[in-house]
Amino acid sequence: MKETNKISTGVAGLDEILKGGLIPRKSYLIKGGPGTGKSSFGYHFLERALKDGEEVLYITLGETRENIIDNAAQLGIDLSGARFLDLTPDEDLYKNSKTYSVFSPAEVEQEPIVASIEEAVEKFSPTCVFLDSITMLQSLNQDPFQKRNMVLSFIQFICNRDATLFITSEAFDKSSDMEATFWVDGIIHAEYSSAWRKISVSKYRGSDFLHGNHAFKIDDNGVTVFPRLRAGNYERSFLIEPISTGIDELDKLLHGGIEKGTVTIISGPTGVGKTNFGIQFAKEAASRGERSVIYTFEESAEVLSKRSESIGVPVQAMLESGNLKILSVEPLSYSPDEFASIVRQDVEENDTNIVIIDSVGGYGLSVREENTLERLHSLAVYLQNMGVTTLLIHETANITGQFETTGMNASYLADNIIFLRYLELNGELRKAIGVLKKRMSDFERTIREFDITKDGLKVGGKLTKLRGILTGLPESTH
Repeated sequence: MKETNKISTGVAGLDEILKGGLIPRKSYLIKGGPGTGKSSFGYHFLERALKDGEEVLYITLGETRENIIDNAAQLGIDLSGARFLDLTPDEDLYKNSKTYSVFSPAEVEQEPIVASIEEAVEKFSPTCVFLDSITMLQSLNQDPFQKRNMVLSFIQFICNRDATLFITSEAFDKSSDMEATFWVDGIIHAEYSSAWRKISVSKYRGSDFLHGNHAFKIDDNGVTVFPRLRAGNYERSFLIEPISTGIDELDKLLHGGIEKGTVTIISGPTGVGKTNFGIQFAKEAASRGERSVIYTFEESAEVLSKRSESIGVPVQAMLESGNLKILSVEPLSYSPDEFASIVRQDVEENDTNIVIIDSVGGYGLSVREENTLERLHSLAVYLQNMGVTTLLIHETANITGQFETTGMNASYLADNIIFLRYLELNGELRKAIGVLKKRMSDFERTIREFDITKDGLKVGGKLTKLRGILTGLPESTH
């Protein structure tokens, strides 16, 4: 598709979805129900133009200029330099409506409103025009044919005068929406579900765009859009080589360690030491001057730090040196797109080498996404493509008894699967470790005992004289 110079929407994430922004001198419709944030996108659209020294025009049929400037200011957006055409009804319309017997008050007001718009555009010659909203403009005429002609003429009038037109529309007005979708060059949908805000594009003449739903949020800094992660769009070259765990017996089990840029699932029941095992990789990475990030969904950064210090992992020193970051993720606080954006930013700005997600179950709960594995898979593939080594901590349900790897069909995500297991020996609860899968190299098929001490992880010899270890109730072979 031929490249076209584009202008920014004022929202970086939306520009990414639109492959660079808006094509100038075209019309764009943003649809959504009340409270979905439609007007906020328009605020950003005009503010960007104002910062670039352009003339802009805000046509409002619902709110006064004062309210709009105040609402924008609440989002950190300054529209005080914008031209406003305030077409909100005044009290004279209500008084005069009693005298209209053949025509509705709206129809009587149509001609002066249209004339006011034309006059303002001719007078100010804006490069960006924001109409809020087309639903109210269409209500000025009840005849479908006249309504169509009026709105189509309005769009053509604006765009033919070298202006880019941004329009809002109430999503519940289905008949108006069906009409307007044929007239505009681009359509953006805004939705506010119980989980998070979503935005999508269904039409964009003359340009490609990123399909699907993308999350966005509105806060004191205005609108932030988080484009859905497309892992295949990111890649950098790196050398695939084994990464040592720093524990000789564990390296033997893994035939040298795990390879750079791979995804490893560390699986096991509660309390068996999965997180401590993952932190061992971060500890060894720090000794090489490499950076790791732990995203913990299960406990606070403070608790994780103290617990790690108690087993000989110098977490505080690692944090102070910048070789480790621990981010405690509040439950239900992020969409999958926003979380992926946080991980991307850290990887690309800080050259992060290892990412630990603790845990897969906590991730699924926190991001409130039905397709948890699909989203996690996209994130894992992105990290692989960027040469980042990923550790996914996954808790299984069974303490002992029937053996399970992940319990949620997540095995396909992993290049490597390391399992930790409780076992009972002579009335004492002990722990065992083994490797179930390793794509990039061979591995030791035996199971070893391990322990967590004040000096860190200790991995013992091969448990060759026991059978039934995976049941949790091993028996001696002698």
